[in-house]
Amino acid sequence: MAKPEKTDLSDAHTARPGLSGRKAIVTGGTTGIGRAIAVLLASEGVEVFICGRNEDHLADALERIGEVGKGNGIACDLGEKGEVERFFSEAGKTLGNWDIAIINAAVPAEGLADMDGDEVRYALAVDFTAYVMSAHRAVDHLQDRGDILFTGSYSTHKLGPGSTVYAGVKSGIHGFAEALRREVSQKGIKVGLVTPALTGSDFQKPDISPEEQADRIQDETMMRAEDIAVGVHFMLTQPRRTVVQEMVLVQRDTDA
Repeated sequence: MAKPEKTDLSDAHTARPGLSGRKAIVTGGTTGIGRAIAVLLASEGVEVFICGRNEDHLADALERIGEVGKGNGIACDLGEKGEVERFFSEAGKTLGNWDIAIINAAVPAEGLADMDGDEVRYALAVDFTAYVMSAHRAVDHLQDRGDILFTGSYSTHKLGPGSTVYAGVKSGIHGFAEALRREVSQKGIKVGLVTPALTGSDFQKPDISPEEQADRIQDETMMRAEDIAVGVHFMLTQPRRTVVQEMVLVQRDTDA
């Protein structure tokens, strides 16, 4: 049987928006998952503005971003008073009218009994308060368009005795992200949550050394940060009518 001259593929796929020409802020964009997201977005034509606590990490990340695209950033500690506001102010001066917010900066936390009071307060400041205040600034800036994506944690699905503070905070972010989606969706702002399981990054040190991380990634018992970035890319390139409310990513060889 002769093939038709033209095949109708109208129902085989759906139109997806591109990323080129967009502008994004990425908190915690100097290492790990945040860096991987910033590099991938930059390679897709997104101008990025990042932050991290370490000047050397910032310089290294910006050098890599500059190899594939365009980016800038500042060193700041979002757990300190006034630093969220400073980051967003500097991002506005550099990017102007940005339309993607990746809220990702976080610090590790242990079981409640293993942390002193100052450590708990700092973890809450970075992992929860800075998330909420960053979202507040993002909603105010975006008004009626754009995307807000939060980085969550699989620890909320697999609770352990040593994850009391971190899992508790990330559970709060999980609920906050879903509620915020419902609050701002009618305005045209999309809100999503990417929830990674065990992923290689500086975040895992000193518990898992870089050498062990490399071995586990090779053995497929740990993911690369770039794997999570690809998931974020998928979330950002869905039609405007479609929201990926939560994307859970786990390593293939896992008992999760």
